[in-house]
Amino acid sequence: MNLFHPLILPNGSTLKNRIAKAAMEENMADAHQAPSADLMRLYQAWADGGAGLIITGNVMVDGRAMTGPGGVVLQDDLQLAKFKRWAQVSRSGGAQVWLQINHPGRQMQANLGQKTWAPSAVALSLGNLSKRFATPYAMTPSVIQDVIQRFARSARLGEQAGFTGVEIHAAHGYLLSQFLSPLTNQRTDEWGGSLENRARLLVEVVKAVRAVVSKDFAVAVKLNSADFQRGGFTADDAKRVVTLLNDLGVDMVELSGGSYEAPAMQGQARDGRTLAREAYFLEFARDIQTVAKMPVMVTGGVRRRPVAESVVQSGVDMVGMGTALAIDPHLPRDWLQGKDNAPQLPPITWKNKTIASLANMAVVKFQLRKLSLDKRPDPSVSPLRALLQQQLGEACRTRQYRRWISKQTA
Repeated sequence: MNLFHPLILPNGSTLKNRIAKAAMEENMADAHQAPSADLMRLYQAWADGGAGLIITGNVMVDGRAMTGPGGVVLQDDLQLAKFKRWAQVSRSGGAQVWLQINHPGRQMQANLGQKTWAPSAVALSLGNLSKRFATPYAMTPSVIQDVIQRFARSARLGEQAGFTGVEIHAAHGYLLSQFLSPLTNQRTDEWGGSLENRARLLVEVVKAVRAVVSKDFAVAVKLNSADFQRGGFTADDAKRVVTLLNDLGVDMVELSGGSYEAPAMQGQARDGRTLAREAYFLEFARDIQTVAKMPVMVTGGVRRRPVAESVVQSGVDMVGMGTALAIDPHLPRDWLQGKDNAPQLPPITWKNKTIASLANMAVVKFQLRKLSLDKRPDPSVSPLRALLQQQLGEACRTRQYRRWISKQTA
């Protein structure tokens, strides 16, 4: 098996190769929190790049619950024409395109002015940055049911728009991941306690989504291989969750890891482990494959063709790449032509790990912004410059979002 062999999914559809453009948060919504012209240009670059699968950045299932102020929201059909255009552009190179649908739970900035919900009233622990996030309210049963239906509605609308699938985000410390972790889920009802109870929301979301989309529409799940925090969601937990998903019509499980508090998806952890510089989660993926009935995808740090090839040759079905395709969107096409490009960002070695993590995300978003303007990425950009530019942009988008949400709730 090699990177450019097709993969047939359980639903019968085919991915033309084993390379996926993994989700990266773009924060490029227009004034209606819909896909913007800049976002279309960005996805045209990836569509031309040759990946077999393109997974979008966060698409929010509830406009009151945002991972960032510039996030795209798909909660009704008012902006469906723009989503249809987004799907058309993204699929123009022959890739399948999946919407990553998400709810942030407690990982929503307080300055967005919305009530924050989570499984339990457990605040984020980010040192001096903790004050940027409100202590969440514990979700009531009616709020939980509303969230389940919102995931299903967004998936149904995504299929109507012409996307070929959705990926349900249950990783990186967002809401579904919060329910899975005993650190953030301290409930004593049917939604907390045992792993089966903590996984109940994810299971119910998957069932609700599968019930409203067609059989050939892909339903995938993004899952943490571990939280990388002591006392949190473990690799053994992940294996047990995958067994719960095995018979629910899931077409792929993507393995990543970490959260805002422990950004393992950037190669960092809080539990003392040192993660490999490429293919961070490959060891976990191989372990998960011993129980998974569906294809498994691993994402995290891959940027060189020999590493990507070794992932597939080890038996993992798909290789997800994020940062590498932010720097070089045509990497899959170049690899197919025999080139060995290996794009890389310089490491950020600031002492404050939380600020360094924010700077790393800002540098990646700087590259996305360049691509969205039809300009060449600049991997050598100053992390400080990228972070300051990001903060200024966030302030503008926050004001835009607050204007939009005030009209929604008026």
